[in-house]
Amino acid sequence: MSRRFTPKVVTANDLLLGDVIYLTEQDTWTRDHSKAELIEDEAHADIRLLFASQQAGAVVGAYLADAKPGPKGPEPVHFREAFRARGPSNYAHGKQVDARA
Repeated sequence: MSRRFTPKVVTANDLLLGDVIYLTEQDTWTRDHSKAELIEDEAHADIRLLFASQQAGAVVGAYLADAKPGPKGPEPVHFREAFRARGPSNYAHGKQVDARA
């Protein structure tokens, strides 16, 4: 018996910078989880993951991550993805610094 599909976002790491990035509906990458495309159809999710995987010159390690609708856009479901969305925890740099501005 197969499981019911749950909403997803496509995530990867930027090949040059290593930052966590998310695929948008416009076929661009963003560092902001809430701007990612929330995918609610399994077949569409497979197509989007294939699209991301074909961008080997820009991204590495693309995969589908569980997400849920939120008031400002998709939100992470699992701790691992929430941690990745926030950025490094040892000191403020990268997207954490940008979020303060």
